[in-house]
Amino acid sequence: MSLFDASKPLKIKLLNAEIEYTPAFFNLKESKKLFDLIYNKTNWIEDNIRVYGKVYKQPRLTAFYANNDKAYGYSNISMKPQPFSPILNAVKLKIEKATKMTFSSCLLNLYRDGQDSNGWHSDNEKELGKNPVIASLSLGAERLFHLKHKSIKTLKHKLTLQNGSLLLMKGDTQHHWLHQIPKTKKLIDKRINLTFRLIK
Repeated sequence: MSLFDASKPLKIKLLNAEIEYTPAFFNLKESKKLFDLIYNKTNWIEDNIRVYGKVYKQPRLTAFYANNDKAYGYSNISMKPQPFSPILNAVKLKIEKATKMTFSSCLLNLYRDGQDSNGWHSDNEKELGKNPVIASLSLGAERLFHLKHKSIKTLKHKLTLQNGSLLLMKGDTQHHWLHQIPKTKKLIDKRINLTFRLIK
């Protein structure tokens, strides 16, 4: 018998952070169904990003949905939202009920294999407000999630994001911590990440 309920949130105890992780927010059957629906019905795009004056293909595919017309910008990319689909709205409502938070938009990332990644960053864009709340749902292949403190270089943390898991970051987290999904040479399958947020 398990000593904890995988459908309940666990607090990740880190300095200057409020992070909760629910290993099985959706069960495996639900997660597979959601992955297939979202993968096939999402209008995925491959944006260009500018790094130190050079333009590169972003190392993942993205899509942006919202219940309003507010654009979202990061890394010199401005994304105009598409209306929430019924399936994305249903997922949003379940996450809102569980977290007691309200979200207006969802940035989706499709990691096609281990070479797709997301570099070190904080979700601290001005349109997210002072203390952004990010609810990140993982579907598909497991990926490592790295955290490192911005000023205390010895403070680091790693977490395996499981299929169907929910990671909630709130409070001062984005002020003090960077996070990334690193590349891996392992042969792994696709992963979809849904990051729900409230755009002010």
